[in-house]
Amino acid sequence: MIRLPAIALALCLGLAACGDQPAAPAPAASAPTPPPPQPPAPDPTRPTLAITAIDGERLDLAAERGRWVVVNFWATWCSPCLKEMPDLDALDARRDDLRVYGLAYEDITPADMQAFLEKHPVKYPIAIVDVFAPPAGFETPRGLPTTHLVAPDGRLAKSFTGPITGADIEAAIAAHAPARG
Repeated sequence: MIRLPAIALALCLGLAACGDQPAAPAPAASAPTPPPPQPPAPDPTRPTLAITAIDGERLDLAAERGRWVVVNFWATWCSPCLKEMPDLDALDARRDDLRVYGLAYEDITPADMQAFLEKHPVKYPIAIVDVFAPPAGFETPRGLPTTHLVAPDGRLAKSFTGPITGADIEAAIAAHAPARG
């Protein structure tokens, strides 16, 4: 007679009690958690911009549908930028179908910007842009001034690097307008 230790006997009896029952399934290997969905990349042909001007006005390209919008990146230390400001201001004043946004692309406080604008006044809104996190709707300026013309349908019509005039903007608008027949 074979003598089994008590623990071996208990194990054998436990296995016999299970009979023909299927073994419990092994825990499934946990699948890797998929990454959260990423927001779509900005469409460079339809720039977005929502920013607050130094006077508290909310500037939002989406709210400007139906108008041309001139988005001008500039800085107080940029001589060509300062030279084009009066012409952009006059363009903004004479055209009801157009709006100019001035985006100060520099590290400056709102108080210093307001003091600057007292000496160099313009009627179009000015917002200060963080040079380390510029608006994602536009490419980071490679030089100043950089100006973008956004069409009434929200599409980017033309971009300029370097100084421009109101006549340059009006010529770009005329070139972009559909031919009338």
